[in-house]
Amino acid sequence: MAYDPGAIDATLAAALGDQPELIAELRFAFMESAGRALDALEGAQDAAAWRAAANRLKGLAASFGAIRLMAIAGEAAEVEPGDAAMIRRLRRAVERL
Repeated sequence: MAYDPGAIDATLAAALGDQPELIAELRFAFMESAGRALDALEGAQDAAAWRAAANRLKGLAASFGAIRLMAIAGEAAEVEPGDAAMIRRLRRAVERL
């Protein structure tokens, strides 16, 4: 499976230049936000909530240049709510960033 090693760091470095503390802070904020989106997916009670959480994660990934995560989150928006395999896939994609 392809993934985006260093995509977030590269995107942030391109935008911010040589500011490692700020890059680390924004990376941390991204990971926290991605975790909340994944938690929202797991807790979705209906298809609308599931799609909203998947699309939130997709937008977040797009904002940070995490193309692979963006693609998987887009797929997630199209599957049945509560798909455990999809949630595992998304969590792995986030962990690999």
